[in-house]
Amino acid sequence: LQHNKDKDMTSALSNQDSSQRTSPARHSTQPLNVDGERLWQTLMELAEIGGTPRGGCNRQALTELDRQGRELLIRWCEAEGLEVRFDAIGNIFARRAGREDSADPIVIGSHIDTQPTGGKYDGCFGVLAALEVIRTLNAGGIETERPIELVSWTNEEGCRFAPCMMGSGVFAGQVALEDALSRTDADGVTAGEALKAIGYVGDNTACPTRFAGYLEAHIEQGPILEDTGDTIGVVTGALGLKWFDVTITGMAAHSGSTPMHLRQDALLGATRIVEAVNRIAQSHQPDGRGTVGAFQLLPNSRNVIPGQVTLSVDFRHSESGVLETMVAEFRRALDEIVGDSALGINVTPTADYPPQHFHPDCIAAVRQGALAGGYAHRDIVSGAGHDAVFIGDIAPAAMIFIPCEKGISHNEAEYATPEDITAGANVLLHATLSLAGVRE
Repeated sequence: LQHNKDKDMTSALSNQDSSQRTSPARHSTQPLNVDGERLWQTLMELAEIGGTPRGGCNRQALTELDRQGRELLIRWCEAEGLEVRFDAIGNIFARRAGREDSADPIVIGSHIDTQPTGGKYDGCFGVLAALEVIRTLNAGGIETERPIELVSWTNEEGCRFAPCMMGSGVFAGQVALEDALSRTDADGVTAGEALKAIGYVGDNTACPTRFAGYLEAHIEQGPILEDTGDTIGVVTGALGLKWFDVTITGMAAHSGSTPMHLRQDALLGATRIVEAVNRIAQSHQPDGRGTVGAFQLLPNSRNVIPGQVTLSVDFRHSESGVLETMVAEFRRALDEIVGDSALGINVTPTADYPPQHFHPDCIAAVRQGALAGGYAHRDIVSGAGHDAVFIGDIAPAAMIFIPCEKGISHNEAEYATPEDITAGANVLLHATLSLAGVRE
């Protein structure tokens, strides 16, 4: 799955008209577009920090490599004349002044931390597309009414320090700062210690506290856009989720000497739960999701009937009422399994996030950006969590999706084409201008 495509930016863009790659002057009659080649080269340069032999990236949050990535981003921002600050959880803000500089800003960005075997595009595309928007505005001498803030959120991935979306969660008041800083990694290092070690403990008073709007560009991390042939996903919201840990308890016994009718097989009950989760999700389409992703059994021996099974259950839907219905159906299925057997079942809720419905004005700005570029687009609901989900609770927000090959993400094989990267950044540019306003 190794890609050589990352090296082919120049040839990929060679057939585009030069107006697609050059930021026009303020009063040019040419359409305003980002420099796709510059954006691609910026993505590839950042990806060298933590680059893996298989073409991916390992730049986990609050590591030395994260520090290097942050410093490169800040150098790029300062080269554009942006005022860079960071807050108490290490979120980076880079401000481009507006004509009404006291007005609440339009904020654009995502995150640059990665999974241990992550790709080059997840999160990073959104941050560097935001940088490219600002570079394009600067090159064109375009002044906006509102200020624009580029943001890079801390620890979106949550792979070293739980929870995920930590920086945006703290900013939005969903996660207490003290709780976030006290979280430990596998070596017992706290997030606060790691943040201090890389030198990014900042001052909240220097950073924005309110947004007029928030836009986040991202690879889809799923196969829908590639399947439909659309270039842009106009993200209208994100699925809510409810997670559970389920323990099924039976009786471990000898597989040869215990007759079938006298068994208390915990695995048999677990398979019925897996089937129920799938059936419930299938009955609530198109947005229903149901997954058993983690599965452990004891004693895990080939000649012993499983005495206990622990599994995870993940339900998602775009509507709160439907999500509650799915959970109610799940609990009824568990009651039926208990009634039909001598098994015990214990259910522990582990996560509960309501669906997010993004702001109509921000959604409309993204849709108009897609229309302005002539890009095939469709409305889409995010199945994954993103920083925009937390920010959408405190400010108008929306997202822009572009396709990723085969829907692969959180994987070194993650890939998005140069053309789609450019298209997503162009939509972000025009949506940002729509919300920030252009001085006439």
